[in-house]
Amino acid sequence: MNNHYPVIVIGGGQAGLAVSYNLKQAGVDHVVFEKNRIGHAWRNERWDSFCLVTPNWQCRLPGFPYQGDDSHGFMQKDEIVKYVEDYAKSFDAPVKEGVDVSRVRQSGAAEVFEITSSLGEHTADQVVIAAGGYHRPNVPRSAERLPASIMQLHSSEYRNAESLPEGAVLVVGTGQSGCQIAEDLHFTGRQVHLAVGNAPRSPRLYRGKDVVAWLEEMGYYDLPIDEHPKKDTVRTKTNHYVTGRDGGREIDLRKLSLEGMRLYGRFEDIRDGYLKFGNDLKGNLDHADEVAESIKSSIDSYIKEKQISAPVEPPYEPVWEPSDPVLELACEETGIAAVVWCTGFQSDFRWIEIPVFDGKGYPGHQRGVTSVRGLYFLGLPWLHTWGSARFSGIAPDAAHVADRIALNLRARQPRAASLLNEGAIGS
Repeated sequence: MNNHYPVIVIGGGQAGLAVSYNLKQAGVDHVVFEKNRIGHAWRNERWDSFCLVTPNWQCRLPGFPYQGDDSHGFMQKDEIVKYVEDYAKSFDAPVKEGVDVSRVRQSGAAEVFEITSSLGEHTADQVVIAAGGYHRPNVPRSAERLPASIMQLHSSEYRNAESLPEGAVLVVGTGQSGCQIAEDLHFTGRQVHLAVGNAPRSPRLYRGKDVVAWLEEMGYYDLPIDEHPKKDTVRTKTNHYVTGRDGGREIDLRKLSLEGMRLYGRFEDIRDGYLKFGNDLKGNLDHADEVAESIKSSIDSYIKEKQISAPVEPPYEPVWEPSDPVLELACEETGIAAVVWCTGFQSDFRWIEIPVFDGKGYPGHQRGVTSVRGLYFLGLPWLHTWGSARFSGIAPDAAHVADRIALNLRARQPRAASLLNEGAIGS
């Protein structure tokens, strides 16, 4: 068959490249189909001042750990793109860029996968879906009721304050993107209105070093999901907000409020020209602080248990409290010229016509290995550990899947011969 491959990897991000590295090391013939260019999401779906929130030393793609001289710094957008591009070049990854896969299905007794793409029809003995889990921007339908005069964009489309019309900006959502974009706008002198959700926050530095370093030492990043207290539900939790900007620091929304940023509760609706917010601002701020303090408490316990000498820090004291929460804003009277929806993404695997998904469209798997022989997923948040979708933890997942692929290829050879003898495969 002219377009047949033993293995097709769909997605050329860090997950697809990581498994490609392992397959190449094992001598397994394969190809990687990437819809755009390598590094596309980092290059085209991040704002100009974007940087990592985890230290550079956690960038450890298989065979290609961080190469720079600032291991405790935080790579900026262009540096991240170069890191991924250089990784692909380092082992001459067999990536075909600009190949959009629109259909994956399985047919025939030989358990062959059929792939429809912009490059044509292909078949494969095994397929790795490494397309991530963030496919479609999640914007509420109520956004349709905003006045046409107000510019709207999703966080993946935001680049800088200069690209927005003059005037105030409403940022909806306080996950990592929402808080960092709100801060980015605030630093330019824009009046920022921020709808605060229930996202937790993280300390940056505590008792002498970065919190990420403490958690690494404590083994948190090696904790598999089946041992996590929240089990599978942790996959849907919002990431803690913190920043690596300017060398790394905490994001304290209370402090930003004192500096002029206007905070509201969770965004609820738009009705009759008014933006509606929940009466939960205080609760959401308190929750974020409680999570940050709980992280510190776990570090305290570890320091005490291991008898580590480390400086002592006082508990956090809120610098501002909401006294009279605003529950609605007139869209046109407040001078809001743009709304940035930092409301996350939805996954969309409808192009995979193989019955491995649950009622919410999430693939059933055990560390990326599905119940369908030869079909795998990589790079999903908490696929196995916290780092499964990150530079820090994709390496062991990719190695695990590559090992299973190699094992199946060896097992498949006598199976294919048997089917050929039975006439199940045409000559």
